Amino acid sequence: MWNRCLTFVFFLAAGGPLALTQSASPSGPAYDPVKTFAPYRMPDPVNSYRSSNGAPGPSYWQNEADYDLHPVIDTASKILTATETITYTNNSPDVLTSLWLHVEQNIYRKDSRSRLAGGAVRMRRGVEETEPRPSSEGYGFDSVEIEAGRQRMKADYLISDTRMQIRLAEPLKPKGGQLKIHIKYHYQIPGVWGGRTSWGQSKQGEIYDMAQWYPRMCVYDDLRGWDTLPYLGSEFYLEYGHFDYFVTVPSSFIVAGSGELVNPKEVLTSQQVARLEEARNSDATVMIRTPGEVTDPASRPKRDGTLTWHFHMDNTRDVAFSASPVFVWDAARINLPDGKRSLAMSVYPPESVGEDAWTKSTEYVKNSIENFSKRWYPYPYPAAINVAGFSTGMEYPGIVFDGIPDKGAFLFWVTAHEIGHDWFPMMVGSNERRNAFMDEGFNTFIDIFESDEYAGGKYGPKRDSEYSAGGEPADTILKVLDEPGVPPVLFPADGYPGRLGHPVSYFKGAYGNVLLREQILGPERFDWAFRKYIRDWAFKHPSPSDFFRAIESEGGEDLGWFWRGWYENDWKFDLAVTKIDGATMTIVNKQQLVLPATVEVKFKDGTSEKFRLPWETWLSKGEYVWASEEKKPIASVTIDPEHQLPDDDRGNNTMSVQ
Repeated sequence: MWNRCLTFVFFLAAGGPLALTQSASPSGPAYDPVKTFAPYRMPDPVNSYRSSNGAPGPSYWQNEADYDLHPVIDTASKILTATETITYTNNSPDVLTSLWLHVEQNIYRKDSRSRLAGGAVRMRRGVEETEPRPSSEGYGFDSVEIEAGRQRMKADYLISDTRMQIRLAEPLKPKGGQLKIHIKYHYQIPGVWGGRTSWGQSKQGEIYDMAQWYPRMCVYDDLRGWDTLPYLGSEFYLEYGHFDYFVTVPSSFIVAGSGELVNPKEVLTSQQVARLEEARNSDATVMIRTPGEVTDPASRPKRDGTLTWHFHMDNTRDVAFSASPVFVWDAARINLPDGKRSLAMSVYPPESVGEDAWTKSTEYVKNSIENFSKRWYPYPYPAAINVAGFSTGMEYPGIVFDGIPDKGAFLFWVTAHEIGHDWFPMMVGSNERRNAFMDEGFNTFIDIFESDEYAGGKYGPKRDSEYSAGGEPADTILKVLDEPGVPPVLFPADGYPGRLGHPVSYFKGAYGNVLLREQILGPERFDWAFRKYIRDWAFKHPSPSDFFRAIESEGGEDLGWFWRGWYENDWKFDLAVTKIDGATMTIVNKQQLVLPATVEVKFKDGTSEKFRLPWETWLSKGEYVWASEEKKPIASVTIDPEHQLPDDDRGNNTMSVQ
């Protein structure tokens, strides 16, 4: 997800040679090495499902959910009616006596747990909204049936807030047991107040952004069994499977959806079919439906009734779509590794047209996908779509929703960020409700490289608009993380208080990767380990422990001290120069977090020297004395001169003598 005040940049630093001598730690500093370096135990244990090297184990399993969906949008009543068939396969070693599903439209009910947990306050693109929230009745279920073998019978189910439990008359067998769930349902489509799913009125017509629009299987995994955290506002954890969905809308509508459009000749004009084929072979953006054609009835294959758009998507955890009669539509080829291709597309209302606005969107999508694919892992889906609508700053597999008025650098940033979510968590399927840093933090991290590289850095470096205030990157995050009550990174996403959630999950989550890459491991070791983590867990369900083990094993470093200090606790980092005595100087670690650090020493003869203090400097004590090998008198000492580290008090980082 995106937030308008949530961009952050990290600059990179290089280290130098080590030259130090040790001395005993005085009693003054609060730092306790025993606390920092005590043996570290990962949150989740190693077993046959999850290996000690951070990869899936030899017995790893996950269940599968395949969907056949037939939604119909009534634009007069603003009601979606649908039939759904879920083919659920139990690959676990366990017998399942019930099934759990997410029914997330129930978040809009007046009695939802989200409303009671959050009161009247909610966040929308970083802006706190306090007006009373509109409500709906949520899902209405016309029928729920179970088909097992040749039998199809009414399901025994109950609704608990945003979850449905189906109690099985016959338990589902392990290791391949399969059944089908048949559901007929309807719900009132929320207005713009729906946030992640909505309909709204653009200048020339309606736009429907449809997400969380069907009951979805909860994950049953080896960590918790059924993971049934309710939908309070934080994001998702879903099973992978194959999807066919058939969207019926008025014939005047254009539909953009996750996956591949299966029946273009039935829902497009012959000219649009030809243009779409042209776009598949073009690096330049091709107009499929021009702004001038939006009001031309000839831009649709028929003028009355409805059309049904059929989409298919494999190996995905979700699908979403957007529909409108006023969409401008363009597309271009995406060039992937090994000669493969995908298709970048954008749909937007005419008021979004502009060379500094949505006319550039497809170029941004194409560039982002190509960059992320080359650097981290190849994009696996047949299309990547950016939608200008009302559910702004939100991501789903192969499709993202952004804002109608977005333009300039912000449109580039929000596009790259939302598209980046196809890697985290759409491909690497972490649990966003429990571990937000594994999607928002990791995605914010990979954004850095796209901003640096697009058009020679035209929109880089990426900076946070609210917290930068002219300061250095490592300083800006401290303004937020020093506030009282900041939770640790390893904290339930829905538990982050107010405006603190984004700085922790986005900024601190991303900054953790930057510190690993630039200060602790170096780019060569980190990139190797991170890429292997992505390959190992693509279309699977990693936990924080899997990430920690993957980075340690492939990065070649024992990092328990970093996981404990940066992720499990909100420990501070503060190195101080406390003394200069001729050719020697003393540095003290005053807080509990440790990190490698660069130190710059300037001598009275006008020369200077930089060296690195490794994290082992603080393994057994909190004070070190460094001496010039040439016994040259020191003029000044500066710790972290380029402000790469989250030093909590820069006032003690520099000392000078006459």
